[in-house]
Order: sequence, then structure tokens, then C-alpha cells
Amino acid sequence: MKRIVILGAAESGVGAAILAQKEGFDVFVSDMGEIKDKYKKMLDAHHIRWEEKQHTPVLILNADEVIKSPGIPKEAPMIQKLMKQGTNIISEIEFAGRYTHSKMICITGSNGKTTTTSLIYHIFKAAGYDAGLAGNIGRSLALQVAEDPHEYYIIELSSFQLDNMYKFKADIAILLNITPDHLDRYDNCMQNYVDAKMRIIQNQTEKDSFIYWNDDPIIKRELQKYDIKAVQCPFSELKEKGSIGYIEEGQYTIEKPTPFNMEQEALSLTGKHNVYNSLAAGIATDIAGIRNDVIRKSLSDFPGVEHRLEKVCKVGGVEYINDSKATNVDACWYALESMNTPTILILGGKDKGNDYQLIKELVKKKCVGLVYLGADNTKLHNNFDSLGIPVRDTHSMKECVEACYDMARPGDTVLLSPCCASFDLFKNMEDRGNQFKTLVRNL
Repeated sequence: MKRIVILGAAESGVGAAILAQKEGFDVFVSDMGEIKDKYKKMLDAHHIRWEEKQHTPVLILNADEVIKSPGIPKEAPMIQKLMKQGTNIISEIEFAGRYTHSKMICITGSNGKTTTTSLIYHIFKAAGYDAGLAGNIGRSLALQVAEDPHEYYIIELSSFQLDNMYKFKADIAILLNITPDHLDRYDNCMQNYVDAKMRIIQNQTEKDSFIYWNDDPIIKRELQKYDIKAVQCPFSELKEKGSIGYIEEGQYTIEKPTPFNMEQEALSLTGKHNVYNSLAAGIATDIAGIRNDVIRKSLSDFPGVEHRLEKVCKVGGVEYINDSKATNVDACWYALESMNTPTILILGGKDKGNDYQLIKELVKKKCVGLVYLGADNTKLHNNFDSLGIPVRDTHSMKECVEACYDMARPGDTVLLSPCCASFDLFKNMEDRGNQFKTLVRNL
């Protein structure tokens, strides 16, 4: 019996363990942190052995194959030992893909992944398709393959997941954009990060489709390096040579496979970045054979994604917006670009090698106040204090919201769009967004 060890016991790891056991492997799960009770119960219910707060070498290094959580960097000591001895290390998505013939619609990009994935899933469900939501959002793909299989899977893929995928294939691959992100995990080398994103097209054949943003300079450059066999389906903000999806004279237009258009004003998602997300989703669902009337209705009634430009409430004539998912500079740029009122911008967290020059002009143009929120705000002070915009330095969400309340005037917008990861002060970006919403609603 082959032995599989799973490193990391959260959603993806526990799902992989349950699928591995079902497929007849000797399974062991190890997590350097504390495993949540929910996942302990799932492992115990399946009689799967596990350990927490340690990695015991004798129980791990004898694995025939290791499934690694995307949150564990390759520099981790146990990963280095496994790599040195030549143990095959894969992702949960790669493993799950071995045991299903379902159609895979896979979405990656530096920004917009969650919104586009959720929108595609929304359209699939509205059409009555048997679809599962997986990857970075939804339930573990492996767990669904094991216990709740679907005909289609809509999968959000991070660069970390793509790193450890080798034979997995997307039937429809979507690459939204590539901008600097997670460079701390890629030796501060942009090309390493770019190469990870481009893995979305690996193993595709002439029967598959590749949807991408035609205006992205990095994608344009990288495509010249690849022999792409899939049908190429580019989209752009304006009609350009080769683009099959675009906005023209206020019309949202898809040329093929089934010609389709609707008024741009009818789209439920607003902002330039969401036009791109809606074009990618429309093309993907059109390729999947969903009727135009269903796509049109779904694009107009999609409620949006929590923590992504989420309107919280108005207090004293001030609009509060939660964009906690903006964990890189480019995401913050799009959020700021969509602001039409004087903005108090909340920035800060765990820096990932950010270049704040990219948003400085927009900050000068749009912002009437800056509130720094982090354990260490030195880099923010060095980058933004010279702009002459009023600044507050805070180290908790309570301090932050109080500072915003003091600074904002009726007609202003307070925007939490931090540019950074959340792990310095919060459990995750959801915790950051939820704390913000709770405190704002209590004002």
C-alpha cells in the first residue's frame, strides 16, 4: 500500500486526506500549527491519523508522495528535506484531478480571481448546471471528488497551487492579469511569479479554451514564449484585433462562440476591473453552452463578493467600503480608480515586497486622508507622508475605525483597501474585513 502524507490540515489538506483514504492509500496528516476542531472531527470520523504543532520526520520522510498545503513555502525545513531526498510533492488540486473526469473551469490572475470565479459559479447554478466551487474558495476539490462529485468544477487557483500542479488540465483556463504579488514567496523575482501564473495553460489541447486579458503587457509578452494549443479567447476593454469580448459604445459584447451583447449599465458589477471580470465570465459560460438569456440575467443580478468593494453602511453621510481582499497594490489601484468621492484610504499590514509608486498619483488625486493599519507602518510613512495628505498611524482595527470617523466629513468615503496581507494583526483577510464591518456598524 502506497503511503501519502499531507502537510497542512485545513480545507485542502483534510479533503485530500479523505480522498486518498478512499482511493486506498496509507494516509497521515501533519500540521505545524494547531488543527481546528472542525477538521480534527473530520479526520477522526474517517479514522485518519494526524498530528499537530509538529512535523515528525520518521512519519513524513517515508512517504511515497506528499500533498502540500499552498500556504507552506518551499523554504520550510520539512519541504527542503523532502525535496533533497526526491520525494514527489504535489498540490491537493493535482491529486484530486487524478480521480475525476469532470470539466474544469480554472481561474487565476493577480486580481479579480474570487469575483470572476464566484460570478461564473453564479451563472452555472442559474443555468441549472451541476457545478462545484473549489480551490481558493468553496469546499476542497478533493473532498467534493470523494464525497460529492459534480459534472463541472469552477476553481480559483493561486500561484501557490499552480506551483505544485503538473499533469492537471483546465478545460477552460482563464488568466485575468499578472501584476506584482507574493514576491516574498518567489525570491523577490517577478519572473518566477509570472512563470507560476502561466502554468494555468499547461497540458491544454486543441479541444480546450484559453481566456485572457488582451491588454495586459506581461501576458502579451509571455504568450510569445508558449506553443498554445488551446483555442485562444482574448478580451479587452475596447474592441481590438483578435479580442472576442469587449465594451463598445456602452455595449458589453461577446462575439463568439455565440454572439451576445447587453448594455454595460445593466452589469451588476461596477468599476473598470469588474468589466474585465464580467467579460471573462461571460466568455467562459458562453463556451460552456449556457444560454444568452441566462448569462444576461446572471450578469445583472450577481450580488458581488464579500470583502471586495463591499458597501458596509453610511454613517453621518460617510460611505464605508470593505475591500479587505485588496492584498496587493494593483487591487488597491482598481479600488481607488473606482472612487468618485473624497476618500479616506486605509493601508497597511504584512508587506509582500510592494511598490507603492504605482498608486501614488491616484492617492494624490483621490484621497483626503490616509490611515495606516499595521504592526509596523514605517514603509507607509516613508512612501506617503511626503504627499502632504493628513495621516493617522494605528495598530488595531478599533484605533483605525476611530481615526477614520474623526477624519471623514459628510460626502467622503472610507475605503479599507490595504495593499497588504493581514497576518500581522489579523487571522486572515476575512477577519480583517469582518472586524472593520462590525466596528463601523457600531459607530
